[in-house]
Amino acid sequence: MDNRPIGVFDSGLGGLTVLKELLKKCPNESLVYFGDCGRIPYGTKSRETVQKFTMQDINFLLTKNVKAIVIACNTASAFGYEMAKEHFDLPIFEVVTPGARAAVRETRNEKIGVIGTPGTITSGVYESAIHKVSQNAGIKVVSKACPLFVPLVEEGWWDNEIAMKIVEEYLLPLKTEGIDTLVLGCTHYPILEKAISRVLGEGIRLVSSGVEIAAEVDEFICSQEIVTTNDIQKREFYTSDSIEKFAEMGKDFLGMEIPFIEHVEIDRF
Repeated sequence: MDNRPIGVFDSGLGGLTVLKELLKKCPNESLVYFGDCGRIPYGTKSRETVQKFTMQDINFLLTKNVKAIVIACNTASAFGYEMAKEHFDLPIFEVVTPGARAAVRETRNEKIGVIGTPGTITSGVYESAIHKVSQNAGIKVVSKACPLFVPLVEEGWWDNEIAMKIVEEYLLPLKTEGIDTLVLGCTHYPILEKAISRVLGEGIRLVSSGVEIAAEVDEFICSQEIVTTNDIQKREFYTSDSIEKFAEMGKDFLGMEIPFIEHVEIDRF
């Protein structure tokens, strides 16, 4: 048994979509979340910069004595996971492979769309993961970078006219490709699910990694017998930007009040 918390980090608020699923799947576990809102977005930055940020984010979470870390950011998963796994001696989970696995399971015509930040899309990490999971050379993956989606989410423009126009601009070309499954390859994107569904229609299934990664973490901590025995669960939140904005937006993301939040000077790590 292990009463230490699980650490989760993202470039901003999007990783709260993953945290929300962890709260459902692992309700007895303590959770510590860091949102690097002061340096968002990661998806337009270089590989080297994202790797640096990933290492700093993990170094910070280690000060909270976490027993495992979830990289709840697709770009950080794409660019920083392998380096982090080699550098740090604790379980680290990424969000790309679970999303790819879910997409392969959901597709019926073997035409899968993937949307994400420019960094995630140009890395080709989802195409590689989907083909590795499926082991089917005939499966088709159509990818599209949607760089304005993250600012939309962070601004709170999730389901208004501006959001609809931008979603249409990015996704209508994907619809003509005949995909039947779309991977929301950024943890911010599930917040735009209503707008995306209206543009694409009911025939295209939307896949996000939150449910999959939560199940993976739960299975791991159970198999390794490191589940908590504490009756009281810790819920701590940290941000590199405005506490007030994080608290306001985080409440909408999670559907609950943020019980504890502090500002972090992340460059110190």
